[in-house]
Amino acid sequence: MRIVSLLPSLTELVCALGRGDELVGVTHECDFPPGVELLPHLTHSRIPDDASSGAIDALVAEQGGSLYDLDAAGMAELRPDLILTQEQCDVCAVNEATVRRTAATLTSRPHVESVNPTDLPGVFAMFERVGELLDARSEAGALVARFEVTAAAIGRRLPGSRRPRTVLLEWFDPPYSSGHWNPEIIALGGGQEIMAQPGARSRRLTWDALQKADPDLIILAPCGFTLERSAIELPALLGSTEWAGLRAAQSGNVVLADGSAYFSRPGPRLETSLRIAAAAVAPDACGELAPAGGWRRLPPVGEAKNPLH
Repeated sequence: MRIVSLLPSLTELVCALGRGDELVGVTHECDFPPGVELLPHLTHSRIPDDASSGAIDALVAEQGGSLYDLDAAGMAELRPDLILTQEQCDVCAVNEATVRRTAATLTSRPHVESVNPTDLPGVFAMFERVGELLDARSEAGALVARFEVTAAAIGRRLPGSRRPRTVLLEWFDPPYSSGHWNPEIIALGGGQEIMAQPGARSRRLTWDALQKADPDLIILAPCGFTLERSAIELPALLGSTEWAGLRAAQSGNVVLADGSAYFSRPGPRLETSLRIAAAAVAPDACGELAPAGGWRRLPPVGEAKNPLH
């Protein structure tokens, strides 16, 4: 089978199911597992690489639609049998309608599979559906089972019944709450997400609302940002009076995570996102479960000029 994946999490899933050698085209954002970035890129972003968080937010509002262009000619040359895409978010990937229009013109007559997971059961159903399409049902089941084993292990380690009031922010300027599967990830990791609901979309917040909520723990996982990209935005955030007034910031109860790799991608690495969440919520009980890289705890406000070093 010749597979085109138009979402990084689907690219990761195809590889995790053992079918990575059947990928013939991906997006410009596909970067995991190593090697997929060498495949032909079929999308291009209209957002400048060096745009700030605030500028990106303004561009999203201005565009009012998809922020990506699809290489229809390149798609035709690849002659895919299967195109994997999404209908969830035009800010995250190329518009589904554009993909279907392009697919309808291809002589290879590919099947287009569009996914829309909004919570953890939806993510697991996506694993199973793609596993069915790729004749990899057992491999898909193993991915779900691995997540469940990790969740059970964390549950056994969590101390008592205290669940720290937690907010996961997936954007800096302006602040956005998390949504979709992330409140469930936080809950399984031992926290209580206080500004988002499972299955709901992320939403724009005000600093006033965040200050009134005053969470015990804040997890920063800006959508699509690596740690290095977040480092560019952090000085403005950490130097603001709004941020300095938050109890979590003052006490050093803030964790920064690679939003590009974790939390925002509904793929196999959500199991690692769960490990990071548990380490953030209960470092003494679960700290060693998280990977060494891809996340870090930030020092209290004012204690470090460069919090990533």
